Amino acid sequence: MRAAAAIRTLVVDDEQLARERLRGFLAELRDVEVIGDAANGVEALQLIAETRPDLVFLDVQMPGMDGFEVLKALSAPPPYVVFATAYDEYAIRAFEVQAVDYLLKPFARARVQEAVARVRARRASTPTAADLEAVLRRLEERRRIHVTQVPVHSGRRILVLPVDDVLWFGVEHRLVYAHTVERGFMTNYTLRELEERLDADTFFRAHKSSLVNLKHVQEIQPWFGGRHKLVMRDQAHSEVALSRTQARALRARLRW
Repeated sequence: MRAAAAIRTLVVDDEQLARERLRGFLAELRDVEVIGDAANGVEALQLIAETRPDLVFLDVQMPGMDGFEVLKALSAPPPYVVFATAYDEYAIRAFEVQAVDYLLKPFARARVQEAVARVRARRASTPTAADLEAVLRRLEERRRIHVTQVPVHSGRRILVLPVDDVLWFGVEHRLVYAHTVERGFMTNYTLRELEERLDADTFFRAHKSSLVNLKHVQEIQPWFGGRHKLVMRDQAHSEVALSRTQARALRARLRW
């Protein structure tokens, strides 16, 4: 009997150690061929379009473009997707987009093997990418409710700021500050927590240390070394650095 073709697999995760761990587990499986990996959503879009993998292990929480946004941006989504996340709450949303499985971090060898086993079972029933696209459309109609206010510290007082008033969130001395036209206010959040709670259509991860409200961006300026910076709509014309990777993501998003 002719052996089944190898499952051509792509690994997408913004953490290098997570990519290496997952690749190591997959290398132990004879019928899995890892054809590449990507460190962010923009790289993932390009690699998926170029290589047309059978299976993608896709990180949910990535700066700039998360795993769900990657799938929505693809004209031809892969037939099999396994989501990876550090938060169990994403499991429900993963299955709303008809994922084969989801993995909680840190990855366990047995769970990776189980996810691949599910892919083998699905291959036997020949699912189509059209099924995934249909569920993605339903997902778009059921987008989660985002927070509209954030508590911040002002001396001994706790102020509640509308998120529309925040120009950007930035990390300073390991603390996250919400910057308004008046000044910066300390928060109790991490950038990752804010990124998960805020509307991704409005707040963009410009850099590993900043999350910017695109409604308050006045200008995108070229900077030295091929980099860019964002100039905000406040009296001081505050500037926020834009990393090279996120510049590519923002360019793809705004098409400048």
